Amino acid sequence: MKWITRERIKVDRVACPWLIKKFVDSDAEFVFLPHNTDWKKIDDGIVFDVPDCELGHHGEDVSFNSILKKYKLTEPSLFLLGEIVRAADSHPTNPHPAGEGLRWIASGFGALGLSDHEILEREFIVYDALYAECKRRVRSGLVAEVS
Repeated sequence: MKWITRERIKVDRVACPWLIKKFVDSDAEFVFLPHNTDWKKIDDGIVFDVPDCELGHHGEDVSFNSILKKYKLTEPSLFLLGEIVRAADSHPTNPHPAGEGLRWIASGFGALGLSDHEILEREFIVYDALYAECKRRVRSGLVAEVS
């Protein structure tokens, strides 16, 4: 399946492809289009993290959270990771402290002059590591369950 979003990816538009590849569609193909694309006219894929779409920002939720809900991904470690992504990508009322570090990492990848696909390739390991740490913390009781 084609998954379509805006170009010049940062936090949520890297976290979502990671989540999609790992838990929703292992054969996913990601397409990055200009910000001024008419998103409502796209009918040959699933649009995410663009204005006014189902798999986008809703209230304080970022697209990562919308994907968790839509695909009924309920693992507590993914919810924790979602809180970190939300804190890094937006300005929620009660941000997770790890969000600021993730925002810096995402900005650093953007500053390297890589293509969107190159950023995905390199930054997925960051999300693998964050997910492993989220699992460790949830398993050991170092964080309260997030819901």
